[in-house]
Amino acid sequence: MEERRFVFHPENLLSPRDAIATFLARVPLAPLGIERVPLEDAAGRVLAQALHADRDYPDAPRSAMDGFAVRAAQTPGRMRVDGEIAMGRAWPAPLASGAALRIPTGGVVPEGADAVVPVEDASLEGAEVVVGGVHVGENVNPRACDMRAGQPVLAAGTRIGGAQLGVLATLGVTEVPVFRRPSIAVISSGDELVPPGATPEPGQIRDSNRYAIAGTLLAMGARPVNFPTVTDEPGKLEAVLRQALEHCDAAVLTGGSSVGERDRTPDAIASLGAPGVVVHGLRVKPGKPTVLAAVGHKLVLGLPGNPTSALMILSAVAAPLMEALCGGALPNRKVSAVLASPLHSRKGWTWFVPVQLKDEPEGPAAHPLPLRSSTVSALARADGYVAVPEEQETLEAGARVIVHRLM
Repeated sequence: MEERRFVFHPENLLSPRDAIATFLARVPLAPLGIERVPLEDAAGRVLAQALHADRDYPDAPRSAMDGFAVRAAQTPGRMRVDGEIAMGRAWPAPLASGAALRIPTGGVVPEGADAVVPVEDASLEGAEVVVGGVHVGENVNPRACDMRAGQPVLAAGTRIGGAQLGVLATLGVTEVPVFRRPSIAVISSGDELVPPGATPEPGQIRDSNRYAIAGTLLAMGARPVNFPTVTDEPGKLEAVLRQALEHCDAAVLTGGSSVGERDRTPDAIASLGAPGVVVHGLRVKPGKPTVLAAVGHKLVLGLPGNPTSALMILSAVAAPLMEALCGGALPNRKVSAVLASPLHSRKGWTWFVPVQLKDEPEGPAAHPLPLRSSTVSALARADGYVAVPEEQETLEAGARVIVHRLM
């Protein structure tokens, strides 16, 4: 029988945090270059360069509401209405003493005016208006109150959402510099796997992992690329993985990273080049047989074959690696909640427990779900997971916990 080079040594297993630090110290990951995309295609991408305001915004004082532009020192009182300021146009002359001008919300406050009286605090009487008292600057948005010329507005590494798209459009950025999406090969392995459209024979299962993994990678900002399912025949995994790394920036394998005689993932990775396997096995449940590896500078992530384990490790452990490749932090998806029932774990190990969130009178409550690694539906029923730290064996009901929402 062929001697296997990689076996678990329980006393050497690392915590998820230490495993990530160990891997990144050995294999520094970085974004994979910059490209420019049209503004309308920039949602969800990561900004690659800091952007600064090209001018003051607003470039002139603007009214904060519908009303009358006035000199504050002349209020309250009766004033002559000299006209109406149109949106998108500046009044051509300074405001005359004793006069007022109608102004809409967002209208440019004319020279000589220093306040706006709201329309509800004014009463028109023919060609005049009686206004209430206001202070200097009241109901006026001053020049550059939003952004000042040269001011940093969006930092490199910012994930672009709706608010950021609005800023980019305001700055006139129509071609947005973003980090290139890493292409990540998704490879399933195992003789028991059949396509979703097939009817499984006894002992077979439909390949669900590749779709769950691809969807999560897409949500993280990567570009998943499906590769053929690999049988357990010797040499097959090496061949597919070699092809995947020739065409993609990284690879995620599912299955074949446990301790059985036919689980060949670590050896297959090692055969393709240094540094090879950096971490084999984590002090975590679920997901102990996780592999963190690299061939050259390309990440290779070996996930367990059990569906819950694979998706939990990708979401809870591999997220920092995806952030490094994509160039920006993932959206903050944490929710504070009260634990509805106690959680028990194994001291010295990190446990990731799926939970459902329910709104209750005192706020969100996290209801633990059974932790069964082999189930496909557990995480589909969950709203997120709670991490039980390795220094604790029990989290009591009523404890305040952080729920990490799944991607």
